[in-house]
Amino acid sequence: MHPSINALVIMGVAGCGKSSVGHAIASRTGAAFIEGDKFHPAANIAKMSAGIPLDDDDRAGWLARLGEELRKATRNGGRAVLTCSALRHAYRRQLRQAVPGLGFVYLELTRETAGERVASRPDHFMPASLIDSQFAALEPPTVEPLTLVLDATQPVDQLSRQAESWWKSMNTPARQA
Repeated sequence: MHPSINALVIMGVAGCGKSSVGHAIASRTGAAFIEGDKFHPAANIAKMSAGIPLDDDDRAGWLARLGEELRKATRNGGRAVLTCSALRHAYRRQLRQAVPGLGFVYLELTRETAGERVASRPDHFMPASLIDSQFAALEPPTVEPLTLVLDATQPVDQLSRQAESWWKSMNTPARQA
């Protein structure tokens, strides 16, 4: 038996489609949408814009804030979809401590495809030069509980439907028994 999953984190490296997929899931389910990038402090954005990767200390306050946002959104039975790279197991553990039963949808992507996608985004603070640092930090959650792994090269609509279906299946009474 597991707790109901009231919130999902759409995670993966830059360029995997977190924002597009997360927004689609939130729109389809009526869940609150939390764009993790909007909560980065100015110092983090300046650092990434300069091509300098964030470290654990840079991410600590940001992850704490995201945990607070998830708690607020799920209070009183609300549902939420958060976009967050959540690259390391420790980051996911911190988010899980904030919201028990948190589900993760890992959008898996190759380094080459991530680099191409990031290079083609004109108005984002994350330069393609940081893709290698994202993969260096990545600890894939493939064996972690309450985690769905999807091929991020699939169309957004397909990814969002698969994630929504999985989320619903994880909250059925038969699954919780």
